[in-house]
Amino acid sequence: MNKEYNDSFLNSFQNVMPQLGLEEIQLNGIQDIGNQIHTPEVVCIIGIIGDLRGNVIFAISADAAKKIAGIMMGGVELDEFDEIAQSAIAELGNMLAATACTELSNHGIKVDVSTPTLMTGTFSVSASAEKITRIALSVDAFSFDIFLSLEKNKRMS
Repeated sequence: MNKEYNDSFLNSFQNVMPQLGLEEIQLNGIQDIGNQIHTPEVVCIIGIIGDLRGNVIFAISADAAKKIAGIMMGGVELDEFDEIAQSAIAELGNMLAATACTELSNHGIKVDVSTPTLMTGTFSVSASAEKITRIALSVDAFSFDIFLSLEKNKRMS
């Protein structure tokens, strides 16, 4: 568990979500888990390259994704998680990861992000890192997990 990495992604979440009108944020815990991730129905995966390498995975339920996407689209109520809603959640992942990268750069860690990949369904994923850190959060009563599978890039050390 690396405090700088965790704090950067946690701070990103706590800064970006209120800008969208989602202000009821609660940290439910930070823990190292093995290299297996079990996710709910919607995941946004973003690659991290530079001084670090790996992935960040944002994981939420379909109901949470619809609610957040609707808020991002001006407060509309969504009945289904269609392409426009999926695009909004992918953009949220991009915003969260980019803000965290800016925060990491304040600690002298230079990284870039890949284009977000959004997937729906229930997944079990094996990460390349030995340990994954799970940042468990709630936003407006919905669970929102951030999984960090990051390692120092040995070529950059």
